[in-house]
Amino acid sequence: MPRILDPDTRRSLIERVRYYHELGIYDFYRRGPAPGQVEASSIQPEARGQMTPRKTMAPRPPIEENMFEVIATRAELKVSDPVEALGIIREDLGDCTRCVLHKQGRKQIVFGVGNPGAELMFVGEGPGADEDEQGEPFVGRAGQLLNNMIKAMGLRREDVYIANVVKCRPPGNRTPEREECETCSPFLMRQIGAIKPKIIVALGAVSAKTLLAMNASMAQLRGRFYDFKPTGVRSNDPDWSGCKLAVTYHPAFLLRDPRQKGEAWKDLQMVMRELGLSVPSR
Repeated sequence: MPRILDPDTRRSLIERVRYYHELGIYDFYRRGPAPGQVEASSIQPEARGQMTPRKTMAPRPPIEENMFEVIATRAELKVSDPVEALGIIREDLGDCTRCVLHKQGRKQIVFGVGNPGAELMFVGEGPGADEDEQGEPFVGRAGQLLNNMIKAMGLRREDVYIANVVKCRPPGNRTPEREECETCSPFLMRQIGAIKPKIIVALGAVSAKTLLAMNASMAQLRGRFYDFKPTGVRSNDPDWSGCKLAVTYHPAFLLRDPRQKGEAWKDLQMVMRELGLSVPSR
């Protein structure tokens, strides 16, 4: 039976969740019992029967089961246009100060670029110096290589969507730290939910491990498709329940080790076949 809160308590709880939303907090988790405490549901029936009336806790007010789903609905779900949806997400991101990257030299937030209705989405780890300067992902040397990779697939940069796990440049182009990825990735998940791609290509280990929540080597992650659904995101399209995800090397890594370009090309050919694109015989 659905649990029902009294109107005043429910109203207070809704206002509290809205307050958390303004702080950029969207996901909520049920807290377990404190150390030394035992949940009533874990007490054996015969033990519960031995309790005296003075020790018996009064039943808690029931909670409406779908309440959090209702009040945690994000604004972009109310629109069908992906351009408008991405605009809502960008506005919600604001001049982000949710992690330490905002005070470590970033010039601007690098949100994402490309076709909002793209079937193919590329996700890197974070912006570098050129990206921080121009406000667009993958515009430096690694970006030029990514453009060539996209062109080799028979596509244009304008046909795909490109984003990163973190939206601010880590100082010295260092690898984003786990806490930074965890803080920023909910916005990436919302971007994916708005775009609804057919395939995501994770560029590099940071992107792959963040999206898949897996700690594995690139050799273990590459060479196959994963069924992917963005964490904490509900789609407003009943025909879209997720997408395929493939992993390949980050273009910056390929610049350092060109010998791996052939392996990356194998990954992209796998993606091309899934998209129904013509794969060159050579």
